[in-house]
This record gives sequence, structure tokens and C-alpha cells, in this order.
Amino acid sequence: MPVRKALFIVNKFSGGGYRPEVEGRIIEQCKNSNIECRIEFTQGRGHATELAHDAIDQSFDFVFAVGGDGTVNEVAQGLLGSEVAMGILPKGSGNGLARHLGIPMSFKKALNIFQRPHEQLIDTMQVNGKLSVNVSGIGFDGHIAGLFENKEKRGLIGYSKLVLKEFLSFKEFEASIEVNGDIIKSSSFIIALANSSQFGNNARVAPQASVCDQLIDICLIKKVSAAHMAGFAGKMFTGSLNKSRFVEIQRAKHLNINLKERIAYHIDGEAMPATDRFEVILKPGSLKVVVLARSKWHMEKYPI
Repeated sequence: MPVRKALFIVNKFSGGGYRPEVEGRIIEQCKNSNIECRIEFTQGRGHATELAHDAIDQSFDFVFAVGGDGTVNEVAQGLLGSEVAMGILPKGSGNGLARHLGIPMSFKKALNIFQRPHEQLIDTMQVNGKLSVNVSGIGFDGHIAGLFENKEKRGLIGYSKLVLKEFLSFKEFEASIEVNGDIIKSSSFIIALANSSQFGNNARVAPQASVCDQLIDICLIKKVSAAHMAGFAGKMFTGSLNKSRFVEIQRAKHLNINLKERIAYHIDGEAMPATDRFEVILKPGSLKVVVLARSKWHMEKYPI
């Protein structure tokens, strides 16, 4: 068999930080799988995109994002529309796309991807011209993303504390949404734009979303009272949020959102400057990914 080439783009600052043994495990697994590997470390925002883009001309077969959803997004930007497959070795705080794709959260188990690799095309989105591969959001989650990126201590516990601190003071906002030829008037706490099913940490905001259905799930979420918070959270973590009376889900390939005021938003967990206008466009089958063969996720639309 010909030797395949894999580039591993590592963000040392994702999630709980970096451990030196990561390099050794990657090298050992590649050696055992007849993979020629190279490891690069990101030097700042946007560097992962540059490295991934350069890998196309350097005849790499795979480029692995070793980090969280922000690192995944940057690597995807560099590979979008190419024949080079993106892999994920999750090391972030939420790991939303990795979880949706059935990639193990154990680094050691995730490395087994080379024993049973499967390449597949998935959809992506453009939100105001910027790539989104997982879930983007307008409103409270965008506000939290802006605060969270400046926190030294990350992870689910730190994120949860921040949510509880900011929840009461953040208000619903008015939106006019043009979707499927109709205008929807909404007063929402969050408008989640979902390509995959979850934010991360198994918090499924769009339980029925698929990265291969050629549709964006638009989740209009109302502010939940304190009395209903536990039940709402329970539905989110059990994959039944679509059944909540506080949530309305629409699906479309293209939508426009106009707000009465500028509101914070995020793309795949990365905070963006507040704005009052959004154009969201689906890009069907625009990114090739590599996952474990026979993983349990929706891959019916784009056979290779």
C-alpha cells in the first residue's frame, strides 16, 4: 500500500492545555498505521488556516485539527472545497462537531481512526461570509462566547458559572427572519444556526440536525424562567430540546435575519463583533472529513 501523509495542526491552548506526550502518541500511531506524519503548532489566530491551505499543495491526504471547535473551524477554512480530508483529534472545551461525528473524546481512542478510516463529504454554512461547520448563534450564547474567550480557566464548569452569572441580565431581542419565502417575527433569547446537532459537551440544541441533509436548522429559543430551567436543560442534554415549548425550529438553505439593534454572536464558539444583519447560506457537501468507519451518525447524502 502507498504511504499516506497526515499533517497534525495542534493548538496548545485548547481546552485544558497541552501535554507533551500528545506528540509521541501521534507519531507512534502513525508509524503503526504506515502513515507519514508532520506536526505543526499554531502560532496565533488564523495560523491553522494557513497551514491547512498549504497542505493541499504539499500532497497531504489528511489534515487533523488537534484542538477545539475554533481550531476545527480554522483548519476547515483552509481545506474547504479541496480533496484533502479533515480529521479531528478533540482537545477543546466543548468539541461539538467531533461529538456529533462520533469521534471519541479519549485522545488514545480517537487515534484509532487510522485503523478504520472513512472519508465523507459534509455541509458547511457561511454566516455573513464567514465559515461555520458546527453551530453558530446570535444572542445570549454570542454574549457568553465574548466573555468566555477572555477567561483563563475554560471547560464546562467555568462556562456554566458564566452562564448562571449573566443569565438574568440578558434580555430577549426582536428579529425579523426571512426564511423559505416567509417572514417570521421572533422575540428570542438565542437564535442558533445549526449545521450539526450540538454546541458541545452533548448539549444538543438541534437534536435532528444532520451535516449531510443540505439544510440549516434555525432554532429560535425563548428565555426560560427559573422554574423551567432544570427541565429545559434536561431536554437539551437528552436530545429532546425540539419538543420544548420554548423552542421553534425552522429549516432552510438560505436565510436573512434583521435585528432592531446590534447583538453579539459567535461562529462555532468564536466571538464575533455585534451586528444587526445576518445572511446565512448553506454550502452542500463542501468539506471532506475523515471519521471512524461505521460510526453512528447521519451520512446518507454524500457517498464517496
